[in-house]
This record gives sequence, C-alpha cells and structure tokens, in this order.
Amino acid sequence: MSRQQPQLPVSSPRLLASAIGVAITAGSAGHMVFAAEKTDEKAPGNTISLGATAITGEAQDQTSYNVEKASSPKYTAPLVDTPRSITVIPQQVLKDTGALNMQDALRTVPGITFGAGEGGNPQGDRPFIRGFDAQGDTYLDGVRDTGSQSREIFAVESIEVSKGPNSAIGGRGAAGGSINLVSKKAHLGDSFDGGFTWGSDQTQRYTMDGNYQFSETAAGRLNLMSHESNVAGRDSVDYDRWGVAPSLAFGLGTDTRVNLDYYHLESNDTPDSGIPYSIPAAGSAARTKANPDKPNDGGDSSNFYGLDNRDFRKGRTDTATFAIEHDLNDSLTVKNTLRHGTSMQDYILTQPDDSKGNVNNGSVWRRANTRVSNTETTTNQTDLFGDFHLAGFKNSFATGIEFTHEENQKSSYNVNTDTTPGTAAVTTNCNPGLIGAASGYNCTSLSNPTPSDPWNGAISRNYAGTDTKADTYALYVFDTLELSEQWLVNMGLRYDHFDTRYKTYTAAGATTSKGDDVSEFVTGQFGVVYKPAENGSIYASYATSATPPGNTLGDGQEGNPLGGTPDRNGNLLSSDMEPETTKNYEIGTKWDLMNDRLSLTADIFRTEKENARVQTNTTSYENVGKTRVQGVELSATGRITDKWQVFAGYAYMDSEQVDGGPLGAVNDGNELPNTPKNSASLWTTYQVTPKLTIGGGAFYVDDVFGSVANTTMVDSYVRYDAMAAYKLTKNIDLQLNLQNLTDETYYDKAFSTHFANQAAGRTALLSTNFHF
Repeated sequence: MSRQQPQLPVSSPRLLASAIGVAITAGSAGHMVFAAEKTDEKAPGNTISLGATAITGEAQDQTSYNVEKASSPKYTAPLVDTPRSITVIPQQVLKDTGALNMQDALRTVPGITFGAGEGGNPQGDRPFIRGFDAQGDTYLDGVRDTGSQSREIFAVESIEVSKGPNSAIGGRGAAGGSINLVSKKAHLGDSFDGGFTWGSDQTQRYTMDGNYQFSETAAGRLNLMSHESNVAGRDSVDYDRWGVAPSLAFGLGTDTRVNLDYYHLESNDTPDSGIPYSIPAAGSAARTKANPDKPNDGGDSSNFYGLDNRDFRKGRTDTATFAIEHDLNDSLTVKNTLRHGTSMQDYILTQPDDSKGNVNNGSVWRRANTRVSNTETTTNQTDLFGDFHLAGFKNSFATGIEFTHEENQKSSYNVNTDTTPGTAAVTTNCNPGLIGAASGYNCTSLSNPTPSDPWNGAISRNYAGTDTKADTYALYVFDTLELSEQWLVNMGLRYDHFDTRYKTYTAAGATTSKGDDVSEFVTGQFGVVYKPAENGSIYASYATSATPPGNTLGDGQEGNPLGGTPDRNGNLLSSDMEPETTKNYEIGTKWDLMNDRLSLTADIFRTEKENARVQTNTTSYENVGKTRVQGVELSATGRITDKWQVFAGYAYMDSEQVDGGPLGAVNDGNELPNTPKNSASLWTTYQVTPKLTIGGGAFYVDDVFGSVANTTMVDSYVRYDAMAAYKLTKNIDLQLNLQNLTDETYYDKAFSTHFANQAAGRTALLSTNFHF
C-alpha cells in the first residue's frame, strides 16, 4: 500500500509569520519613517546613520561589493594583509544576484562546486572547496554549524569563504577551506526592510527584516521568511519552507554587550531525483576513463524519475546563541559564545539507478534512498583578542578555548519494492517489459517517466541505526606581528582533542557493534607579508588541517570513517586510523586600489592531502593515500567607478590522485571528482541613473568528474544572468532578476555513480522591496 506523508505544520506558522509581517508593516510604517528621520537628526555620537540603517564604529559603504575585514577576530589583520585566499560575499551581492540560498550565493565564488547526496551520504549542502569535500566545514558566526542541511540566507548578512586548509581557525576538517555565515544581528537605529518576490514556476517569497532600538543601548531585530516554488525545467520538484530569526542586543555602544539570537527553519520539499548516467555507446556495459558515462534524460530534460506519492524530504533547524562581550580596556576584549543547535532530516527519495543494466535499454530503476537523522550540538567558545606591544613591536592577537559536544542519531525506512512475490527479476533487473505495473511501478521509462504512477509498495520505519557522539576540547592562538611598516608575520596554532564514540543497534535496540576513537592533533598556519605600499601586500604562507575518523559524525561523506578491525564477533573495535592531514603552500598578492574601493588579488597554491585512508586488502586499511590540487586564483571586487561595481574571479585547479594505495593504484594520476580545471564568475552592475541600475553576470564551470575513476562526468557550462533595479520612491524599489537567460541545460552536482543533478532552467524573479 502507498504511504500518505503527513504534512509538516508549514501553513499555520507561515500564516502567523505573514500576519506578523503585515501587522508590523501596517502599524509601524509611519513610525519607522519618523524614527529613521529622527535617527538621522539625532544619531548618538558613536553611531553613524546610513539611510535607514545605523551602525557603530567607522562609516562603511553598505552598498559596496568590497569588504575590508573578516568578521571573526581570529583573522587578526585586514584582508589585504591576511596571507591566504579569502572571499567575502557581502549583502549587496546577495541582493543583486537574486540569491535565495547558500548554494545560489556560492556560485559567485570560483573554485567551489557542489556534490550530490545519495543513500550513504545525506541530502543537503555539500560544497567542495579546491576539490576537497567541505560538507562538515560550515560555520555560523565563527562556530561550527554541525549537521547536514540546506541552508537559507534570509537571516544572513554576508558569507565568508576561506580557501586552503583551515583547521587552525575552525578545528577538525576544513581540508580545502571553510565557509562562515555571518548572521543579521540587532543594531542601534530603527529600520525596516520588507519585500515579496513573485516569479516563474510559481515562485512566491516573502521576507521581513525589522530592527527597533528600545533604548540608548538596546535593540531588537526580527527576520521572517516564507518561500514556495517549483523549479524551472523540472517536473514535480517543489520547495516549501519558512523561517524566523529574532535577535536581541543589550549594551550597544558600551563596554559590555550581550546578544541573544535564535534561528528556526522548516522545510517540506519534493526533492529532485536527478538524471541517470548511461554509456553513450548503446549496448556497452563498461565504464572507462576514455568513454565516461554522462547523464541521459531520454530526450527530455524535464523528466522526473521519482514518485509523487512516495518521495518527500522534510527538514528542521533550530539554533540558539547567547554571546557576551566585554572590553577590558581600549585594546583588549573578552567574548564568550554559548550555542545549542539541532538539525533534522527525514526523507524518502528516488535515486534514478542505472545499476540494473537498464538505462541503455530505455528503463530506469526507482531505487529508494531513505534517512531519518537528528544532530544536536552544544558549543561554548571563549575568546580574548586585541592589541599589545612587546619589545616595541605591535601584536594583533586572538586566543581562546572551545568545548563542543555533538550527538547524531541516524536511522531509516523500510521500503518494500517487491510487490510481485515470486518474480525475482523485479528486484534484480529492470527492462522495458517491467516498466509500469509489471514491476509495481518501480521500473519506469527513461524517455517518458510518470511521476504520478500509483506506486503500491510498502513503507515502514526502520528503527535500527547508528548513534554517534563526540567531544571536542581545543586551545588556539593567533597573532599578526608587525615587524615594521613593510613586514608582517601572521601565525596561528590550535590543539584539538577529539573523542568520538559510536554504536549500531537493531530495531529492538540491541547493540550490534560499537567503537571509539580519540584523536589529538595540532594544526597551524604561518605567513610572511611584505607591504611595498600601504594599500598592497605580497605574501607567502603555509597552513595545515587534520580530518580525524568520525569527522562528520556519520552525517556526511566520511573519507576516514570510524571503525577498525572487527573482532571475532564482527564488532568493530576502536579505530586505529590516524587523522588525514592536509597542507597548503601559497604565494599571493593583494591590492586595494582607487582609494580602497577596488580590491585585486592573485595567488598560486599547492594543496596536498596525506595520510589518506585507503584499503590495502580485503580486510585492512592504512593511512597511505595522497592527493594533490594546485592552481591559480584571481579576483576583483569593488567599485571601478562611482557607478560601476564588479565581483569577479577565476580559478584554475590541476588535481590528481597521487597514491591510492595497493587497491586504488589503478586510479593514480586521475583527476579528483568535483574539481573543474577552470571555473570563472563575473557579476557587474552599473547605475545608469540615480534611480535605475542594471547588471549581469556569466558563470563558467569546466567538465567535472563524478568519481576518482573518471568514469562518470558532467559537461562544462556557461550560465548568463541579468538584473535591473528601479527606485520608485525613497522607500520602494523594484528588482527583476533573469537567471540562466539562455535556458542552458546543465548539471551542477555529479555523483560518483548512478546519477547527476540538473540545475534550474530559465527563471524570472520580480521583487518589490520596502525600506523605512
């Protein structure tokens, strides 16, 4: 029998959120205008008003694409003097490009691709930075954001991408880099931003961002979002989510400041099942590097191979943060951040499987992938940062301690697809004769699938699963030492104690295996910066990272998973694997030109992953593998003229598996998956008149292999976007975004086997925005 999925309570909270937004808009618009005007007239001495937004400290151009400094105090120098590649995507770029989620935003940063989720790897954001999986390397305001998620950006101020091994900054993992989301927080001054976006494919998105100053030192901020859409060029796929993010701040403008922040996101989607691979030569069954499989949509790129009455994906994320910051004196600050967060995924989705010898004969096996996972994280991080002079030399430093406790529970569903007992072919093969009712609708047509098929399999919860727990204890210190006006030394060191335990159990709760691993590792970074001029730098740097067993707690792809040699009963004992290590060598230069309005960067890098876990025979593993990525990166961000802005970059990456061990040596010399040799992005806007701004962009990604065997791949693509924004009044503006102008059919996620995910086709988004 088919299973009717209970709906998440989306409509009621969404209705409540919309009602709150409408009430605030209707009841407070006049007050907001008046408050904004009064703020302009009577801004406190330590506050500078920019339109409707007030900030403390030095005035900054809120519409500029250029950013001078990363948000974390662990980066102890301005970006121009930081000896590593860092890209900050500011709020204005997010707005101008029409980005609606983290993946949308990161397409503006070359050198980042996204991988697909599969049965063993959960759905959600899976970025690859410089060719290394960064699924577990996303941070929120400098604190690790654990758990596989599809991240929204309605409450995000900016996104910071640090490339190259980054364990010294964030802890374990970060072999290719890390991503930090900077949240929208309460600030001094009154402001209101609201808007709605209507677009093609039934897109409806509503957002509200209101900030209210309660007193001279206290303020509150509320962000709301409701989003519904289908996907251009894809049948049946739809996204439905809502979120709320309140923020309170006390002591603003004083020596002691307190922030209370909360974030809640719920989603209920029909996920995209992707397009299956198939070998171009009809009848061929072998995959080779010379003739790799590519996605085959059967002649219609909109084909959806899932089942409407079976497939679903639900998610929920809750994050609460309490932070207190105190200035000990003018040059020394202490900050404590306490965070507790949970994330949940619950799904059954169809993988269009080619493993049954089926795609080349015109059929697709509807394999069910299932998951129920919950991740819970509690982190306390204490930082001390500031400046001091020692022996006549200035030191800008940050030091701190971190304790984190993480838990993940993972289970699944039983999906019985054998609906015709006695017909073994149904579960072992898929051919044209079994399409439709003959297979219980588990086998469908490649060229003409029917998502509305009355699938009549059976679904039940499978409570057998895996529990994983981990504790992290860490100490770290960073310093930028100014030897002279021309010479700086940037240093960082971190010690981690990572203790992981896991157990697997039956549906009745009986333990079937268990194990643990304790890893201790020290990671660091060291860079020398030479400044030939105040606005420029030339640097050389070295950085390391460590990825211990159990890095993602089973909620992401594990290159070095827990589990060692089985005992006589088959139980996996303590892991004897060492952390995989990554090191990076980088030489670069950074320049702030045109009165610091335009930043240009260039770097050459070489990243090597060593100690990688590989299988050496049928029962043994060793830390002997090695991979390498080396290349060149260029970027330009900021204003070329007062009216012309640019956000552009290029990355060349030469990747290679150097040593795959005895069993993996057949792939030595091959390119790494999800690592395009060339990628580039260009986004630019021009203010034609005081009221009219136009812009556009082009995004290029080279061929990408899905596996290190180089037997699956997706072709290169170029995507073109355009936008136009018009200010109707001081408080109302319109913006039109046209994405994928040429309606290019391309794939933005390549899995190692079976399938690839197709990107959205031509999409039009019209936004109406209100500012008070």
